[in-house]
Amino acid sequence: MPDRAAPLPDPPADLPDTPGAAAPGGIDADLAWAAVLRRDRGFDGRFVTGVMTTGIYCRPSCAARHPGRANVRFFADGEAARAAGLRPCLRCRPDEVARDAAALARAIDLIAAADAPPALGTLAAAVGYSPAHFHRLFRRATGVTPADYARALRARRAETALAGDTRVTDAIYEAGYAAPSRFYAEAGDRLGMTPRAWRDGGRGVTIRFTVADTALGPMLLAATGRGICRLAFEEDEAGLRARFPNAVIEPGGAALDGLVAAAVAAVARPDAAPDLPLDIAGTAFQQAVWRELSRVPPGQTVSYAALAARAGRPGAARAAGSACGANQVAVLIPCHRALRGDGSMGGYAWGLDRKRALLALERGAAPDPE
Repeated sequence: MPDRAAPLPDPPADLPDTPGAAAPGGIDADLAWAAVLRRDRGFDGRFVTGVMTTGIYCRPSCAARHPGRANVRFFADGEAARAAGLRPCLRCRPDEVARDAAALARAIDLIAAADAPPALGTLAAAVGYSPAHFHRLFRRATGVTPADYARALRARRAETALAGDTRVTDAIYEAGYAAPSRFYAEAGDRLGMTPRAWRDGGRGVTIRFTVADTALGPMLLAATGRGICRLAFEEDEAGLRARFPNAVIEPGGAALDGLVAAAVAAVARPDAAPDLPLDIAGTAFQQAVWRELSRVPPGQTVSYAALAARAGRPGAARAAGSACGANQVAVLIPCHRALRGDGSMGGYAWGLDRKRALLALERGAAPDPE
């Protein structure tokens, strides 16, 4: 995740209306019109669309009904459109693009400088927006909420500092925490272990495990005192030790019986997977993808591209697929519901046969024969 919002590209000059003609900046009229037709937010701020019959100009992403191509001219910015006698659209408010970009940059500066994550209302007031509007704007631009951004930024700084030779306490303050207690409170949720254990690669953390039979084959369940940290098919103790080389690994015994019974039931009925305690870590974007996966109704699927858009990063389909692949807990985070845009299976860490079977179980049907 970047520490600052990416600046908008320099706007091109007035875009030519001749099909295929190139404009400064490498954008041509055909490309601009295609962006308008798909309402591409990525082109907001790069040009505006002038509708000569109505006398208004819009963002490329404007949700209003598309005009006829013959009635459209493209302008570098609102100033150029106004010079041609046009007025801004009251629906998409194209002149606010630059204001939005400045507000985002200011908010990110405030987050980076703060000792503790600023409250949403405080950030919104500082940049002149209502909290609800600012929240939507920030998430659309960065892919995460302001609170998630702030936590991820500080945690990344702490992880970097803890990986070096700095003392733990010094690393905590260096990362921007006002007190060690704040880091410990957040690190427990994010890292699943103490700061020193994180720096030492999990040394001193106890992970208990067991392997159980399920409808889809042997399944390893491993948990710390906080919750399940690994749920995987066809994995054994050796694989777990390779994943957590410095942790204390030991059999779970009766202490894991409740979790195991619930996890086995979740494999048989993935449409009714229980809300079990988890001890997993991920980047802010990965966490956003995992949250969106959990919102996909059982028996339904979502494309990686749509998943990325729901997580706030349209166009990041590959990153959404990587986030699915980083999922440590099969079934409990239902990454089996994510498919490629053409409807094909895509990947699955625990085998495509299991992915098909889980989807079939959710739909109340037997797996299709090969």
